[in-house]
Amino acid sequence: MFFAPVVRTRAVSPAFRSFDRSFERFVNDAFFTNAARGFKVERDDKAWTVSLDMPGIAREELSVNIEGSIVRIETQAEAKRPFKAAYELPQDIDAAASSAKLENGVLTLTLAKLVPPSTARQIEVK
Repeated sequence: MFFAPVVRTRAVSPAFRSFDRSFERFVNDAFFTNAARGFKVERDDKAWTVSLDMPGIAREELSVNIEGSIVRIETQAEAKRPFKAAYELPQDIDAAASSAKLENGVLTLTLAKLVPPSTARQIEVK
């Protein structure tokens, strides 16, 4: 398929601009924003809170694994609605202080940030 740029004059362009905007909105909604719908991330100083819409999935079918800064969410093979995703956060996660809750089809993960131990040492000034 070959695409060639089109040069429009001012007299014709307003009608085409509205069509272009509508087409661009359609493409963006169809291909880029659907993956982000039902997914929300909030953060504060101590943790990230991730919310995912997961209708039709039971607690028993769901597993959440944390390894370093990567969170893997997947359903079992025999689940009615298969789901598999991995998200990488910018900082390591403290798995012991993190929690997951599934209520009314919404999975809420509270992922505590892992605070690296300080290696700073105080030295005596002579």
